Amino acid sequence: MINKVGQIMLYVNNQDEAVDFWTEKVGFHVIAEEVNGEGMRWIELSPTKEAETSIILHNKEFISKMEPELNLGTPSLLFFSDNLDELHSELSNKGVTVGEIIDMPNGRVFNFADSEENYFAVLEK
Repeated sequence: MINKVGQIMLYVNNQDEAVDFWTEKVGFHVIAEEVNGEGMRWIELSPTKEAETSIILHNKEFISKMEPELNLGTPSLLFFSDNLDELHSELSNKGVTVGEIIDMPNGRVFNFADSEENYFAVLEK
């Protein structure tokens, strides 16, 4: 039985740029960084140091050579925020591409793009 989501793999073209985006613009924390000595590097990020679920940044090119049949598409992620207006303003002020705040049946939501133009959503909760 699965009892929680542990890690989400995010395959990126530039790991250093992705770390900068998630830490400097979005406010995530680097939890761990590993290099296996054979060219594989991964960085674990989460919104808080105590979060149960984290994002792992992998080098898309390296993984595609190692596992050519693997789907390296960006997952559709929905984050939660308890202050949507403040987060929207902060991201916008940091130069992040953000969408309009929209009222949905399950709450207010907006999307934002990372430095590789992958879009993610945030729901006020």
